[in-house]
This record gives sequence, C-alpha cells and structure tokens, in this order.
Amino acid sequence: MASVNKVILIGNLGKDPEVRHLEGGVAVARFPIATSESFKDKSGQKQERTEWHNIVVWRGLAEVAEKYLRKGNSVFIEGKIRSNNYTDKDGIQRYSTEIVADNMTMLGGRSDNGGSGDYQESSAASGGNYAGNAAASKGASPAGGFQNDEPDDLPF
Repeated sequence: MASVNKVILIGNLGKDPEVRHLEGGVAVARFPIATSESFKDKSGQKQERTEWHNIVVWRGLAEVAEKYLRKGNSVFIEGKIRSNNYTDKDGIQRYSTEIVADNMTMLGGRSDNGGSGDYQESSAASGGNYAGNAAASKGASPAGGFQNDEPDDLPF
C-alpha cells in the first residue's frame, strides 16, 4: 500500500527566521507562517480562521531564509509533516508538529522581500546546496536573459 506525506502552504511569516548552525556548518532555520481562510457562518456573518504552521528548512534553504525572509513576507512552502514528542524540563510529555520544507518560493515584489525566487533542497551529494531562481533575488536577469520590470496587464 502506497502512502504520501506532502504539504503545500502559502502564507505569511509570523516572525523572522531563527537560524542555527550545527556541527559541520549545517544550517537549520525555523519560522512560523500563518494561513487564513474566510467563510460565512450559519448566520451569514463573515468569519476568518488563521492557522499557524511551524516551518523547518535545512542547509541551502536555511541560508536563503536567513538572508531574504522577514516577518510579514509571503512564501510558498512544499514539504512534509513531521510530528515529534519529547519530555520537557518539568517532566511533562509534549508534542509538536512541524513542516519540513524541501521547496520554498518567496512571493511578492521587490519591495516585499528583495525579489522572488524558487529554492529547492538538492539531494545531490554536494551537501544540500539550493537550486532555483537565485538570480531573480539578486536583481539579475533570469537564465533566459530576459528581464521585464514592467507590470503585465494579465487578468490573473
């Protein structure tokens, strides 16, 4: 029997990423994002529900998060759910659920987060470098050489 553990989220950072560097220089970043949905209740009143998700990114993604992500930025996350349980210092059993991201796309314009770009954890033996549209983050032209800063008039 096959199984799938896949999460796709689009949300806004609740605070700046907290980055740590482990032994061997491996970076890990943690940050919360909020997702919201609007609906009408039984009486017809508009309601909004916000969910908070704890995101964890490793290696190259963590370095990108540290450099470019700030509280309030919009981000697209793909990853998997991981649940942990542990005993705290008072001996109480605690549970946590987090999203371990393997793909991250910064959303919004240049004023939002310095540009947009796709970042993806690499499974290559190079130690987890990120791959993606890093040139867009630096303001350089994409691989095709075409850069258009003019807003388009597409309806979507």
